[in-house]
Amino acid sequence: MSLFCTIFIVLLVTSSPFFGAGENIDNPRIQNYIVRIENDYKPAAYFDVVEWYSSILNSIGFNVIQEEGGKGSSNFLHVYGTVFHGFSARLTFEQAQLLKTQPGVLGLFPDQVYHLQTTRTPYFLGLDSYHEPLGLLKESDLGSDVVIGFLDSGISPESPSFSDEGLSSVPTHFKGVCDGGIDFPSSLCNKKIVGARYFSRGILTMKGANEEEPQSARDYEGHGTHTASTAAGRGLNASFFGYAEGRATGIAPKARLAIYKVCWTNGCVASDILAALDKAVQDGVAIISLSLGGSPTRYSTDPIAIGCFAAVEKGIFVSASAGNNGPEFKTVSNIAPWITTVGASSTDRTFPADLVLGNGIILTGTSLYTGEVMKDKQFFPITDLGGSTCEADYLDHDLVKGKIVVCLHGFISLIQKGLNVKEAGGLGVVIANDEVQGESLKSDPHLVPGLSITKSSYDKVVGYLNSARNPKATMVFHGTKVGSSLAPAVAAFSSWGPHYESIYLLKPDIIAPGVDILAAWPKKVPPSGLGLTEDPRHSWFNIISGTSMSCPHVSGIAALLKGAHSDWSPAMIRSALMTTSYNYYSDGKPLVDQKSYTEASIWATGAGHVHSVMANDPGGLLAVTRRLLSNGN
Repeated sequence: MSLFCTIFIVLLVTSSPFFGAGENIDNPRIQNYIVRIENDYKPAAYFDVVEWYSSILNSIGFNVIQEEGGKGSSNFLHVYGTVFHGFSARLTFEQAQLLKTQPGVLGLFPDQVYHLQTTRTPYFLGLDSYHEPLGLLKESDLGSDVVIGFLDSGISPESPSFSDEGLSSVPTHFKGVCDGGIDFPSSLCNKKIVGARYFSRGILTMKGANEEEPQSARDYEGHGTHTASTAAGRGLNASFFGYAEGRATGIAPKARLAIYKVCWTNGCVASDILAALDKAVQDGVAIISLSLGGSPTRYSTDPIAIGCFAAVEKGIFVSASAGNNGPEFKTVSNIAPWITTVGASSTDRTFPADLVLGNGIILTGTSLYTGEVMKDKQFFPITDLGGSTCEADYLDHDLVKGKIVVCLHGFISLIQKGLNVKEAGGLGVVIANDEVQGESLKSDPHLVPGLSITKSSYDKVVGYLNSARNPKATMVFHGTKVGSSLAPAVAAFSSWGPHYESIYLLKPDIIAPGVDILAAWPKKVPPSGLGLTEDPRHSWFNIISGTSMSCPHVSGIAALLKGAHSDWSPAMIRSALMTTSYNYYSDGKPLVDQKSYTEASIWATGAGHVHSVMANDPGGLLAVTRRLLSNGN
């Protein structure tokens, strides 16, 4: 029986109407399930699948409540009809066991929570008029006829990055709608944002759900706006409070955006993601971008993987983030072979900031601090509090007051650490790497004078603190620097393969820029991720890092390739990307990882670093020659 003669069902079982009243949400014996059923088992006697689904539930003692007029059921969260056929609600454990015994039921899986995996890059990738005046950009018309579906935290439609000025009409093959919900009228969609939907009925059944969160496709977090503009933002002058100043553009600036909001305050759940996948395929997107991930599981029990398989079978390219749990083996997520899994790399743009010690040693780190700088050549006492993570309850005000405080990584926001230090009377914060982060660096928009340093730099700080009678230091911020001999390098946070499910399968498939990426941001959302009380700053752009940022780079490149080669299948696009990737710098030395700056493992790079220009002609002489050189031949 074909895999696609199946049904995925997410079930809600209570004796009362659907979850609107909040009943049974905190009952640990009731939870969402995803149920797989043979589609061919539907008896001809039933008028439609909803009637059939209701009969199945009634047979196990589930009291199905019909909506007014007899159409549908208020118990159903989602009704699937494209990559899956089914519905959604909640089941008790006993009902779930009974459902397993019903004819046609192939499997039943508990719902799973997924999490978001948090300008110059087109130039760095060779996608600009200087590097590529007549190639991929021209052939694809900047991706104009391609619709990218984003399953993320929504979008900020007012951002200038999503202007439709100069765009042609919406492609006729796209059948989506602008159903943005609260604070997102249909007038906010245009020839750039061609569709908007939101999916929350699954997450709202979860314990601790924020029932007051606006039901809207609008982005109140920032992640979705950033990823969408990375892939397909329009070109305009941009910066983050002066950092990375210049002209910013997405990879495929004319590609269209279809927004499917599935991620909320408490995360994203598989039942909602499935519904969004179903609609995205039905609407007619060409690319699906998934900058989110959960705990990897067997393909046969992963509804998202199977849903993506259905999408790929229908000709849709699917890219997904590899995860931010590196640099350890077997941490990669989105492991299905048909998904293009993307790891993260650095670019040649950095934001250097120096920690200058009282003995004259200068330790270069990184920072996006936007406030008043420390007075030139004025030094201040510095302490590391014996290796503190600077949680508020553990800071001794007498030891912190008037000092620069060195804080180790921990479980709270790095920016929050600086605020904790300030609250305790400190003057500034230095975020120090431990063995896990090693020599890697990513920048943070500190609210107090602050910067991050590597593990080796931290060791030098400790040596200085232990030897100096009155240790002092200052910070110097240098803004933006372009040009690095060791770029790209694999980000230390980027997850590694293989995965236990397929230890011989190369994952991630490829790496792309994911460190310190400038892209659009909702102006009303603080760039630090903290509340407006702590962070009152507003910006149309932000700089963040993660495999969530590398994924839309590949989504954008895939849109260009699809625009230039409309007959290419998802497998052909993926093959072109992987076979033209590179593993060596121009001087012939192998790519390195940021943690130790030694040769990067193949389980970190996958096939190598994406090369968008070469991918346009993977069998061409230039691409073949580059590939041979990249392999050290």
